[in-house]
Amino acid sequence: QVQLVESGGGLVQPGGSLRLSCAASGITFSTYVMGWYRQAPGNQRELVADITAKGTTNYADSVKARFTISRDNTKNTVYLQMNSLKPEDTAVYYCNARRTSLNFWGQGIQVTVSS
Repeated sequence: QVQLVESGGGLVQPGGSLRLSCAASGITFSTYVMGWYRQAPGNQRELVADITAKGTTNYADSVKARFTISRDNTKNTVYLQMNSLKPEDTAVYYCNARRTSLNFWGQGIQVTVSS
């Protein structure tokens, strides 16, 4: 049973920070590309950041220099450190694990940036 469980979301003021965590089970975590996606109401799901098994990172232009993705293979966990948050970052954030033809999703966690 594959499980990706997000935590760390919530309500934060503009300019604030949050750290999302995604704990994975049921996969050989260290072999997967891990990613964070987000979806705002009325929008399609978009890639925020991902990180390969070797640690190479990729970010959407909208979050570069503000967000940092990292992974801890000893804990089967991927993180998204979000700084300088903006209202447009408001969305449901989804953890993703992919490898070749395999693709798994977490249930999503709400991040709301509002004063």
